[in-house]
Amino acid sequence: MRNVTPHESVSGYTGCGGRRSIFYYKIQKKKVKIMRLYKREIKEIEEKKKVIEQCKVVRIGSMDEKGLFIVPMNFGYVLSMQDGSLKLYVHSACEGRKAEAFKKNKEIAFEMDCAHELIRGECACKYSYAYRSIMGTGVIHKVEEEQEKILGLKLLLEHLQVNLETPFQSDMLKRTTVYRIDATQYTGKKKESK
Repeated sequence: MRNVTPHESVSGYTGCGGRRSIFYYKIQKKKVKIMRLYKREIKEIEEKKKVIEQCKVVRIGSMDEKGLFIVPMNFGYVLSMQDGSLKLYVHSACEGRKAEAFKKNKEIAFEMDCAHELIRGECACKYSYAYRSIMGTGVIHKVEEEQEKILGLKLLLEHLQVNLETPFQSDMLKRTTVYRIDATQYTGKKKESK
């Protein structure tokens, strides 16, 4: 895949099947790479929301002095149906590797996937796998304000379909760290079962 500059059209791209296609990408900030199997891209916000709603775990990629690492976390989210902007809320203990990494390096990558199904074929090379996924990058922030902290925890519990009637206790909130991930870019992708 190659980088595309803002408003650049890329023509003559030949995919695996030898078909030529024309891509038009309107890019706001950074250069992005063309999705190789572009027909699998999920473009509609409503469909992306369905994928996010079905996923219960987000995998966050970060880095510290020991190197790259990935941590799976439950999450809550806010998705704008107008502009597609996405915020993820996760929670953690106040100390540990990820807490230190998030403090020093706020740029992260994230991924979530669902709808897994084996696609059987006539021979080994014809087997495949169905899925729906969201992948992106973002900036992670430690939430300091108590009301946003409560909001993030409520969104997380709602996403896990937990109906909690009791209020959050202040002493427990002090011992819990809530992070907000502001997605800078993300894409959806799917492969449907036959």
